[in-house]
Amino acid sequence: MTLTIYHNPACGTSRNTLQMMRQSGEDPEVIEYLQTPPTRAELVELIAAMAIAPRELLRQKGTPYAELGLDNPALSDEQLVDAMIAYPILINRPIVVSERGVALCRPSEKVLALLDNPVSSFTKEDGETVTAAGAPK
Repeated sequence: MTLTIYHNPACGTSRNTLQMMRQSGEDPEVIEYLQTPPTRAELVELIAAMAIAPRELLRQKGTPYAELGLDNPALSDEQLVDAMIAYPILINRPIVVSERGVALCRPSEKVLALLDNPVSSFTKEDGETVTAAGAPK
């Protein structure tokens, strides 16, 4: 299985996650999902693999979330998925797919549990250092 990251290079969390993967010796497939969005079927599969509800994958900050009224609890999962397909910026990131599982890696150190040989420690862009156990050092 190919290690894959659904990545937004403008996002610090996504950049940190990708860098942790690379420093762990991985060469992941990088999907810049704003340029190459997942299909509806792929998005539904990712959500199922993460065992989360579509609402948990919605990004609010810097998106049309409020304008679209996506905070309405009456909206169905299908409607929320449709919104993410229509506006990929609504998909929270980064999503990492590995043999060990699929996860929304927020915070970025969540990726370490998905890697075969995670880097023992990593210093994020903001200066925070994390260890393979995910605990701040």
